[in-house]
Amino acid sequence: MPSIILDFDPPQPEAPEFEHDTSDLVYFLSWAYSARFGASHELSQAALILRGEFKIDLAPLLTFADRDVEESEDQDILDRSWQDAGPLAQCCEKVARALKSDDERLRELANDYPGLCPSVEQLGRIAGWVAGRGSRIRVTYEMADA
Repeated sequence: MPSIILDFDPPQPEAPEFEHDTSDLVYFLSWAYSARFGASHELSQAALILRGEFKIDLAPLLTFADRDVEESEDQDILDRSWQDAGPLAQCCEKVARALKSDDERLRELANDYPGLCPSVEQLGRIAGWVAGRGSRIRVTYEMADA
């Protein structure tokens, strides 16, 4: 099952961690990133709604990388995925608020992917905690066997 793994610079050994399965967030990040290439999956469409209709800049949330480095390009992407935690916290707050809005399409999506909104909210809280300590954050995922 895929999962989100966070890194901090400088390291934050006491940082909060995800308390539940983050696979729905991995799926969302992957499909939302693919929306720019014409993906038509419902999660890609949700990203377009969030960006277009809710006017949310998803760039902080879509700055992520695969932890599995197979070639030098993978390492470059991993190295470039560090970001300031504050904008990520703000982005997550806006996305979570939109997912809980009265927009029927997003509400239905949140029902179909019940771990998505809680994961986005928790990522936002973690990013906010890290931002308050002056650290950068890196959002990564790994595709672990079930």
